[in-house]
Amino acid sequence: MVTVAILGGLGAALCFGTGTLAVAHASRLVGARPVLNWVMIVGLAITVPIALASGRPHGLHGRELGWFALAGVGNVAGLLLFYAALRRGKVTIIAPIASTEGAIAAVLAVVAGEALGVPSALLLAVIAVGVVLASLTTADQGGSHTVAATLLAAAAAVSFGASLFATAKVSDELPLVWAVLPPRLVGVLVVALPSLALGRLGIARAAVPFVVFSGVCEVAGFASFAVGARHGVAVSAVLASLAAAVAAVAAYVLLKERLRPVQVVGITTIVVAVAALSAVRS
Repeated sequence: MVTVAILGGLGAALCFGTGTLAVAHASRLVGARPVLNWVMIVGLAITVPIALASGRPHGLHGRELGWFALAGVGNVAGLLLFYAALRRGKVTIIAPIASTEGAIAAVLAVVAGEALGVPSALLLAVIAVGVVLASLTTADQGGSHTVAATLLAAAAAVSFGASLFATAKVSDELPLVWAVLPPRLVGVLVVALPSLALGRLGIARAAVPFVVFSGVCEVAGFASFAVGARHGVAVSAVLASLAAAVAAVAAYVLLKERLRPVQVVGITTIVVAVAALSAVRS
């Protein structure tokens, strides 16, 4: 069933990577806070009906509530930091930095006792290198990048990594929808409702399609990761970090950005390493 961990991680990467492009555009249109508000609202609108239909889970006790809270707070904080970074810097620099979330979650999983053989560990390291290579940019690609953007992206990676690990823990004990729900619930309670109280929940019409698409991608990505994590947290987490490579390819196809030779090498490395990992872990 390790193949499920691989497919879950890859599915999460596809969702997170394509969602990154949409949210980057929306953040530059209206700012990080309005985008986060509506991404959380869209996600909650998707997950709450499913959660209510499934009923209150029996395994929701003290320890699970702790993981539930960490999954939600970590993701919301990470998104706010990530969106702020996207507004200040280049997607192709910020995405690979934030994508180290997978490595952080994988390290946490191994520290917590998950077994990971030497071949798998080496292949995951190769994939991580491929992610960085596939996402490298140059100074002449247009736009500006600041030190603040880099620091924000690094802080986002730490928050995301903790959230991914906590999501995996929740998914072990509770139905799938309850693993996806925490960030949406925390985001609406902590971010969107205060904005509503202050009369700042509005958003420009031009940004609406992008925040809706990103909200759907967030839910789908977390659901895919949660399924994969039930069969291997470390594998799913590192493969989810391929979102940076997905974003680079999507930028090439949709935004007509050229891929540099080093990015082609990175993407090729990723494909070969993922195939090898599938064979090793099957």
